[in-house]
Amino acid sequence: MPNRTIVVTGAFGALGRGVAAAAAASGASVAAIDVAPAPPPELAAQLGPRSFCLGGADLSTAEGAAKAMAAIKARLGRIDALVNIAGGFAWERAETGDTLTWERMFKLNLATTLNASRAALPHLLENGAGRIVNVGANAALKAGAGMGAYAASKSAVHRLTESLAEELKDRDVTVNAVLPSTIDTPANRKDMPDADFDKWVKPADLAALILFLVSPDARAVNGALIPVTGRG
Repeated sequence: MPNRTIVVTGAFGALGRGVAAAAAASGASVAAIDVAPAPPPELAAQLGPRSFCLGGADLSTAEGAAKAMAAIKARLGRIDALVNIAGGFAWERAETGDTLTWERMFKLNLATTLNASRAALPHLLENGAGRIVNVGANAALKAGAGMGAYAASKSAVHRLTESLAEELKDRDVTVNAVLPSTIDTPANRKDMPDADFDKWVKPADLAALILFLVSPDARAVNGALIPVTGRG
C-alpha cells in the first residue's frame, strides 16, 4: 500500500509487531507506537526507513494520544489508517476479584481505543479513505467464568466500533473490528502449554485480514465485527 501511512498501537507486542511488519512489507509507511519505553531492537530495521517507532505513548489519556498522533504527523506527514491493538487481559472471578481489575481492563482496552481514534480522526478525515480497525475479542460475544472484566471491556470496544462507524459513514472513514479467539503467541503458549496450538489464530492470518480492512479496497465494509477463530 504505497503512499499510505498506517498507525499500529500496541506495536511492540507479538501481534502488533506482526501487523506492523506486514504493513511495511505491503509498501506502507508505518508508525509503530506502544506504551513501552523502547521498541524491540530488531523492529525499526524490520519496518524500514519510511517508518517510525514511538515508545512511551500513553494512549489511556486523551493528552497522551493527541501527543502521539501529532508526533506521527510531524514525522511521516500524514495518517491514513489506525489499527488499535493496544490492550490487556486479566482472568479473575467477579465474586472474589478486585474492582480495580475492571477499571484496568476498561483503561487498557476501551480508553486506548477511544483516545487513539479520536486523536487520529482529524488526520484521517483530511486525507480521505480513512480506516480504523479495532481488535475486539471473540470471548466478548459470550463471556466464560473469570472473563467478566476482559469481556466487558472488549464488548465496549465492539459497541464503540459500531457507533463510530455510523457517525463516520458519510465522511469517507470506515471503522471495523476483528474478533480473534486465542492468538498463537509465545506468551499464550507459555500460559497454556497443554493446548492444541494448531487450532489457535495465527498472527499472520489476522494481520492479513487487518491489512485488507485498512486498504482502499475495503471501502464497502463498515461497522463490521468479524470473528477470527482459526480452527478452534
